[in-house]
Amino acid sequence: MTVYVDPPDWPGHGRMWSHLVSDVSFDELHAFAAELGVPRRAFERDHYDIPSHRYAEVVAAGAVRVGSREVVRLLHAAGLRRPKGRARA
Repeated sequence: MTVYVDPPDWPGHGRMWSHLVSDVSFDELHAFAAELGVPRRAFERDHYDIPSHRYAEVVAAGAVRVGSREVVRLLHAAGLRRPKGRARA
């Protein structure tokens, strides 16, 4: 199982956020998040939003650190990208 996380560079709701993604499947991503106790409500279309205070924990659990552009590239390559405004397939 390999999941990826970008740096917590995304502002929102008074804090900074990372994106946690899989390059294989949403099932893999949901399983990894569940193991860490990340609530399902943190899943947004194709990624989990991870608050900055949990970034080190996610990396320690096995998420591979990548840049934000790499997150998008991985999602596209896996066919898992779900941009805003597009209906789920």
